Amino acid sequence: MSEHPSALDALPHGPSFRFVDELVSLDGGKRGEGIYRVKGDEAFLEGHFPGNPMMPGVILIEAIAQLGGVVAQSDPVEKPLSDMRLTAVRAAKILGAAVPGEILEIRVAVEGRMGGLVQVDGEIHTGGNLLAKAKITLSGEISGSAT
Repeated sequence: MSEHPSALDALPHGPSFRFVDELVSLDGGKRGEGIYRVKGDEAFLEGHFPGNPMMPGVILIEAIAQLGGVVAQSDPVEKPLSDMRLTAVRAAKILGAAVPGEILEIRVAVEGRMGGLVQVDGEIHTGGNLLAKAKITLSGEISGSAT
């Protein structure tokens, strides 16, 4: 079970759109590792593709963004951003397909922050093989101080 359950509970996504089941490691504000189990009953698998279900590449990128958000929001120095969202995807590569029964190993590193922007580099592996990688930008509102 996750050693960092409260960090994962901070994800704003509902259970049907959460693609990190467990945190394996978390170095707040720097890097993290998590896993997602492709169960096979996810609604999107019904149509992607009938008889040959596989996780859509955009969902793999979303998993990187979700774990990146957890890492960014757990920074011990920076205040959490409000309304954090995925705002840019660069250098994304989908190198294979994730199918029901597979365990996805998600790894992310925060490469930098500037104001309300967070740059994240992430990869997903399954069975020892690189499945996807992407550089993404998350953005959010910086909480102002009360005056």
